[in-house]
Amino acid sequence: MDYTAIFILACIFIPLERLTALYPEQGPLRRNWISDVLYVLFNGFFIRAGFTFVAGLSMYAYKVAFGAAPSAWVAEYPLWVQVIGCIVIADIGYYTAHRISHSVPFLWKFHAVHHSIEEMDWLAAHRIHPVDMLFTHSFALLPLYFMGFSLEAVVIFQAIYQAHTLLIHANTRLRFGPLKWLIASPEYHHWHHANEPEAYDRNFAAQLSVIDWIAGTLFLPLRRPARYGINEEMPRWYHQQLLHPFRSLGRAARREPPPLERTPHEQDA
Repeated sequence: MDYTAIFILACIFIPLERLTALYPEQGPLRRNWISDVLYVLFNGFFIRAGFTFVAGLSMYAYKVAFGAAPSAWVAEYPLWVQVIGCIVIADIGYYTAHRISHSVPFLWKFHAVHHSIEEMDWLAAHRIHPVDMLFTHSFALLPLYFMGFSLEAVVIFQAIYQAHTLLIHANTRLRFGPLKWLIASPEYHHWHHANEPEAYDRNFAAQLSVIDWIAGTLFLPLRRPARYGINEEMPRWYHQQLLHPFRSLGRAARREPPPLERTPHEQDA
């Protein structure tokens, strides 16, 4: 874990959110912030280990099936062309995986951890279950490896992706103007997290909102969301949230009723 990078990001996003807050009453020490810090500190290990295994297995399967490693022909293009290609191809993959995660009950159990965010900010962007992230990363990143994009292009893309992800979750009123129909903005992604029926299953892309426009899933009304979160129970602490999907799936297998739903106020009591 690069603690220097975390410190730099905090120095950028905390002042940004104070100066341009969408919800000025929400401070940096909002509810459950400690749990989200634990995601920052520990999630990276699980995700790197899982993706290394999946990527290695996929590459091995490809070589067994076709008798050779994937061609690196894409790496012949200029670096800036490769970076743009990475963004477009990865986001199509991300959109696909993200939409599947909302449609398949098994995957939603894991994705719901991320949607349990009730106060949006840059730190909450890290609240993602490792199984959920491994699934979406596989759809987004494996095509880049199979197509032979250079390591430099993939590293630059991932740096842009990480910074953009923090921005679109941030508690900021920054708007992108006409570019919001092309590039994902905080306004766009906040509506994906909105706990309002008309916003359900909308705005799936990570970086390119134009993908949602093409697919007919774009939703950008001229107001801010009234509330965020999900209509189901989610434990408060990091380790509990990691175990929650498995426990929920176990209850479903035993046909046990889920715990009673509670309001956010009741959850904090």
